Amino acid sequence: MEHMKVRGNGIDIHVAIQGPSDGPKVLLLHGFPELCPDLRGYGDSDAPAEISSYTCFNIVGDLVAVISALTEDKEKVFVVGHDWGALIAWYLCLFRPDKVKALINLSVPFLRPTDPSTKPVERLRAFYGDDYYVCRFQEVGVIEAEIAEVGTERVMKRLLTYRTPGPVIIPKDKSFWGSKGETIPLPSWLTEEDVAYFVSKFEEKGFSGPVNYYRNFNRNNELLGPWVRCKIQVPTKFVIGELDLVYAMPGVKEYIHGPKFKEDVPFLEEPVVMEGVAHFINQEKPQEILQIILDFISKF
Repeated sequence: MEHMKVRGNGIDIHVAIQGPSDGPKVLLLHGFPELCPDLRGYGDSDAPAEISSYTCFNIVGDLVAVISALTEDKEKVFVVGHDWGALIAWYLCLFRPDKVKALINLSVPFLRPTDPSTKPVERLRAFYGDDYYVCRFQEVGVIEAEIAEVGTERVMKRLLTYRTPGPVIIPKDKSFWGSKGETIPLPSWLTEEDVAYFVSKFEEKGFSGPVNYYRNFNRNNELLGPWVRCKIQVPTKFVIGELDLVYAMPGVKEYIHGPKFKEDVPFLEEPVVMEGVAHFINQEKPQEILQIILDFISKF
């Protein structure tokens, strides 16, 4: 695997490249709290201090810069996104479909732009309460201080092993993280070496960049005003785990399996629901996900 920095959109972006240079190019986009290739604010990519530097426009601008740096003129790429990476991949296809040959998204379905005056964070707060993780991430410095107190290793293990098909509630008493003496067993797909890499990078960079994505939920909804009622005009495959916390959110199953998803994403293939699999689907079932990716891109 080759590691390099791409200078684009005003920042340095760390990418990891693997595979033959003459093969089809596939851009992989990670979610929270993961790494590589590092989205802005993560790992070895730059992390601007301003919250306003983490809107959907900023992040899609980074992806366009990476695509432009690693492809020939007007060459399109395949895109695979998970979690926040999936959300950003939807935005990439919405803003710059000329850059994407086809899309494989995991865990997060398309959130079609709605009324720009709507405040998504307030809607989530009204439904789940103040301790819902998105709400807990809003106040600057608070969750960062809590993570520092609990410890990065415990936080990473707790988040990456979360398998409850329901909302992530993080009470202010820190009970979500468990006691410091409590062992958090790792699943077979997550090693102590993996965790150590995550910990080293997050301790170096901090969590402000990653949680700043959540702090732009309301702003993003305002910025998406010009794309209200627009559709994703890119061939798409969507996969989600049966136990994924997103799949358990109110209305998500009905949206995925009803007519609306196909209306919003006209070139969507039949969605795939993987039984017994939770949120970190690409790590939990790597070979199965890889096969889905290969089968899909082989059609183009």
